[in-house]
Amino acid sequence: MAESKSTPITAELYDYVLRHNPPLDPVLRELVEVTHRNLPGHAGMQSAEEQAPLLAFLVRLTGARHIVEVGTFTGFSALAMAQALPADGRLIACDVSEEWTAYGRKAWAKAGVEGRIDLRIAPALDTLRAMPAEPHVDLAYLDADKQNYIPYWEELVPRMNPGGLIVADNVFYHAQVMEAAPSPGGAAIQAFNDHVAADARMEAVMLTVADGLTLARRVS
Repeated sequence: MAESKSTPITAELYDYVLRHNPPLDPVLRELVEVTHRNLPGHAGMQSAEEQAPLLAFLVRLTGARHIVEVGTFTGFSALAMAQALPADGRLIACDVSEEWTAYGRKAWAKAGVEGRIDLRIAPALDTLRAMPAEPHVDLAYLDADKQNYIPYWEELVPRMNPGGLIVADNVFYHAQVMEAAPSPGGAAIQAFNDHVAADARMEAVMLTVADGLTLARRVS
């Protein structure tokens, strides 16, 4: 077994990381607080705080103009990515909850990026299958129901532009990927990770960010 060179992340080290990352702007910060205050039982579904500047960085790094997000919740990650888009860029946000995404709508409007975000309330597979079949997506963020990660992947990959980037969240699934008998969500992520690793169309790396993050680039 390879020896890990990762430094254990203590609460103090995590605070250090946040202090040395670009800070959340006031609207993003307020959205975090509103989500935790109003939806305490579900707030863990929100992307980790350090992922907002990372996603914005990836949008700028790739020059993305067309983004697809699968799983929007209260709109934190969509807001971070939309803020990094050029004025004529667009983000299609897929979710099934009018209640949860209503928080996002308010935040997007407050940040002045609501015109860049096309929220589609419907099963994400239906939304993806209705999109043009040819490559046109520059970046996709996958953070929805884990049992459908492989179907989402299979809809997204053919639609990615050459060099297009898929970012998949929760690929550790709270370390259940290491268990012999994980929950259904953990088993789905185990299968997804194997599926990604075997997909010759994509070049993928798995990172120890938050609950595990895979970055995958379309190569063929």
